[in-house]
Amino acid sequence: MATRAGDDPDSLMDLATNFCLRNLRKTMCYQGNRNKLRLRSDVFLPSEICDKLVNTYVELVHTDSNFDVEESFFQLFSDPRNTRLTRVQLREGFVWDRDLDAIRKQDLMELHLTYCHRLSSRSLKTLTCFRETLVSLCLFGCSQIFYRKNGGAPLACNEDTDDDDDDEEEEKSPASSRQALETDFSFQGFNRLRLLNLGGLPDEVDAESLLRPLTSITSLDLSNVHLPSTAFLTQWKERLASLVLYNVDLTEETLETLVELTNLRHLDISRESMRTTKFKMNRKILTAVVQRLVNLVSLDISGHVMLDNCTVPHFEEAMGRPSMEPCKSSIFPLQELSRPLQFLGLYDTTLCNVTHIPAYKVTGSKNEEQVLNAIEAYTEFRPELAHRAINQLFDIARIQHCNQLLRALKVQRNCCLTLCNFSIPEELEFQYRRVNRLLLKILEPARQDESIQRIAVHLCNALVCQVDNQHKEAVGKMGFVKTMLNLIQKKLQDGMCDQVMEFSWSALWNITDETPDNCQMFLNCRGMSLFLECLQEFPDKQELHRNMLGLLGNVAEVKALRPQLLTPQFITVFSELLASKADGIEVSYNACGVLSHIMFDGPEVWTMEESRRDAVMEQMMEAVQSWDVSSRRNINYRSFEPILRLLPQSIAPVSQHWATWALYNLVSVYPSKYCPLLIKEGGINLLEKVLELESSHAETKTMARKVMEQCETFKDDPMETNNGQEGNYGQRG
Repeated sequence: MATRAGDDPDSLMDLATNFCLRNLRKTMCYQGNRNKLRLRSDVFLPSEICDKLVNTYVELVHTDSNFDVEESFFQLFSDPRNTRLTRVQLREGFVWDRDLDAIRKQDLMELHLTYCHRLSSRSLKTLTCFRETLVSLCLFGCSQIFYRKNGGAPLACNEDTDDDDDDEEEEKSPASSRQALETDFSFQGFNRLRLLNLGGLPDEVDAESLLRPLTSITSLDLSNVHLPSTAFLTQWKERLASLVLYNVDLTEETLETLVELTNLRHLDISRESMRTTKFKMNRKILTAVVQRLVNLVSLDISGHVMLDNCTVPHFEEAMGRPSMEPCKSSIFPLQELSRPLQFLGLYDTTLCNVTHIPAYKVTGSKNEEQVLNAIEAYTEFRPELAHRAINQLFDIARIQHCNQLLRALKVQRNCCLTLCNFSIPEELEFQYRRVNRLLLKILEPARQDESIQRIAVHLCNALVCQVDNQHKEAVGKMGFVKTMLNLIQKKLQDGMCDQVMEFSWSALWNITDETPDNCQMFLNCRGMSLFLECLQEFPDKQELHRNMLGLLGNVAEVKALRPQLLTPQFITVFSELLASKADGIEVSYNACGVLSHIMFDGPEVWTMEESRRDAVMEQMMEAVQSWDVSSRRNINYRSFEPILRLLPQSIAPVSQHWATWALYNLVSVYPSKYCPLLIKEGGINLLEKVLELESSHAETKTMARKVMEQCETFKDDPMETNNGQEGNYGQRG
């Protein structure tokens, strides 16, 4: 049976790759010395699988906030006897010199590095390890790779440096602080290299000298590169089939050089229209390009201003429907073509508005088709053009009618991926409500492209993770809670617990933190029913259970809402979860937290006969006593107020015990984060009251004293209590 685009199931290869990357220690790896991953000795992987693992890993790092970066991941591919890499694509700031160095023994054929600003000239040295096999190389936006790190030695003298130490030093200093240009690198010996992208090469680098040793180049991208002269390009005139000179200042000499490259099939001399230039495109120049470069199938002249009239007067245009026949072209120079072009870039020019254009695919702003073509062509390497085209597509969809919805949705995916590269929520604060509203709009359709849905939910979660309550309440009123619950309902119907399901519960956990109105919305929208259904349908999903119980902990903190949790069914479920070992202690801890707030309301509200209050309290005490107080936590408290209110009371000593244990754990494991917070919020005085109360358990008092001692030690010597324990935290809200 045919399926609609966007509903196609993931391939088995995709599913297996994803599972392995999320469970490396359970599948192909073990924990070695210094907590570094090591590949099991009985694992042998061919290049198809290794390439897939590395490239999917990069995608997950950029799109999944719950996916952990493994510092030693690339070390898994250090030995070509066990793993084979041939095609690797890495991008942006998580790639370090040590990562490339780890795979230096591989026979790479393709290496694409995009915007990898942390790489230094030490990675140029690593590139030379691939010189005998490399066929395709992209260094687009990697300008820092041509500079030594501060104080670094030239490549020839840099044999015995410690990669990890250098990278740690690099992390402490901004990339812009590098000054020394690397002058010892050469492409000598890269005899198989055919495709090369040096977009964004620093002006200080002499492109001509750098490229001269290459003999076999067939495709060259020099976007945004300063070229005092282009005559050197003729050394490849017998081979060069593709040349990109986007935003390169064109001169008369440049055009004379270009028309000598008669084997060119793709020529891109486009520019961003906002840039100032002395060069003006005219009918004579365009005619010369078309007449001399007879093999052209793709031409991009976007952004150029036409000095004289290149178009046929309207009254002289061929009659009838728009035609691609060159002889009928509304653009005079293109009448010289022997056949229509496969691609013609006319974005941000007046030429895109004419009737007859001899090309199968045209970029421009005249209509939906041209705009979609522009977005697809320019998104990867020209975000400034893609951004404008996306705005135009938005206007088309808003004012007119979008006829190609599936193509437009894939635009949508790139927009979401672009947002992932911002520091959230800080860098989106100025458009906070608008971004949330757009993301919720994306998530409205019952059937949505899976990757778009996953990224949009991740963004929603990130946007409500570290903002004040006013922002959370505003987003709640936009329909955030209902949208997340609708996604959960849909996943339940499909019997699927995937990232969207887990992200949705995580987002609800965050948006309900200290926001009673959002907690009320959760209850009003059948949230508790969905909780029970998810628990029953997915009994082994630990991350899911943690997120759901964290959310219910927020609900339980609201006194007015607690009666809705006080039912035999819910109390039985919470009591059973006390014994859970899922996600370390997190599920058990959160279940006990929910019950602690319920117990705090006193015995008079406990009207159930099915579950005896004292029996549940005994279970809670047993659970707390079973936890390891040194447990590292996947949680982040912005305030201790909900915990502190449980301390100075005798209504429910077990609630007091849970609260004291929580403080003891947090100040012991993360002292520099939580000792100041506890002191600031008056926790020491409340712990003293715990010691004064006769109803407090002896164990509770012992923990209270240790918490006070820990905070006192921290005040005396903050460094003494750290013990290297600081780490990354999950979210409580």
